Amino acid sequence: MNEEMLLSWPATCPYCDASFEMLIDNSVGSHSTWEDCPQCCAPIQVRVAVSPFSGELEDVMLGQDDDVF
Repeated sequence: MNEEMLLSWPATCPYCDASFEMLIDNSVGSHSTWEDCPQCCAPIQVRVAVSPFSGELEDVMLGQDDDVF
């Protein structure tokens, strides 16, 4: 993990609607991962889209564990 590439991203839990900040590592390119909600502890599916040309963050999608991206 490259600490220079960590971005703070405002997020909302798809289960309980709690707002929180999550750190996004865009140094690894586009990827999917899981993050537990800090309020209700539900598993949040996280999909990170990074531009292959510029390396910049394009989009972050959050979903419940059974959502299909």
